[in-house]
Amino acid sequence: MPEGHTLHRLADDLTSAFAGQRVRVGSPQGRFEAEARRLDGAVLLGADAWGKHLVLEFDGPGEAPRFVHVHLGLYGKLALTAYDGDVPAAVGQVRLRIVGGTHVADLRGATACDLWTRAQVEACVARLGPDPLRADADPGRAWARISATERSLASLLMDQSVLAGVGNVYRAELLFRHRLDPRRPGRSLRRRQWDALWDDLVALMRQGVERNRIDTVRPEHEPEAMGREPRRDDHGGEVYVYRRAGQPCLVCGAAVRTAEVEGRNLFWCSECQRPYRSRTVVSQTQSSHTRSGRG
Repeated sequence: MPEGHTLHRLADDLTSAFAGQRVRVGSPQGRFEAEARRLDGAVLLGADAWGKHLVLEFDGPGEAPRFVHVHLGLYGKLALTAYDGDVPAAVGQVRLRIVGGTHVADLRGATACDLWTRAQVEACVARLGPDPLRADADPGRAWARISATERSLASLLMDQSVLAGVGNVYRAELLFRHRLDPRRPGRSLRRRQWDALWDDLVALMRQGVERNRIDTVRPEHEPEAMGREPRRDDHGGEVYVYRRAGQPCLVCGAAVRTAEVEGRNLFWCSECQRPYRSRTVVSQTQSSHTRSGRG
């Protein structure tokens, strides 16, 4: 499933390609046909993203703008193609097609493609946690949820109501970069640790928007620095643990492990991300050993 950086990159690209233009809107597949007819000939004002949700804003009758909400899900693709001359023919199951003066956008396979009002957009955004790629994001909202629960960090980072836009890749890589046990309870995290996680996530995701791929390895672990082959994977980018189960950790050499968490495969290094033990458990264990010694 595309992560938040992909949606923000799409929003930027769509805005650059269509903003301010009166566009043709269609649904060659037919599943969005009635809605497309209502939008055909409208001005596309711009696109925006919140987490994994993409929203395109069109002008409307009177003062009421209209919004197309898109969630790509696991299989959705939105292809933006430049053209010069004739508009290229639609290929495959195109649910939504937008044609401007120089570009055409084709949406296929999305989990959701709906025509919404502003109130519906606002209700969707209200259900989401802070998005690290938005200037108005408040990391304190996520901290309030994380610091009050026994749920694992691996589970919390994938919960879009806690943190918007983070998916399986960023989850695994962020926890590795900060040497955190994925099974560690949220409430055991300290505020300074959360602040460091947030700052790192903001930087990584902004880089993801710029490069249009996820890169998480530090300079000393890049292929050239280590004398290793570049990663070859359909997700692209250099990573520490994601989809590297059984391969040696780039830092310590131990085999990368995997397990299912929240229905998705989690990847981590059991050496670099040692199992978390609370101070209470450690204290009780030490106390027990002391009493046994006295006996």
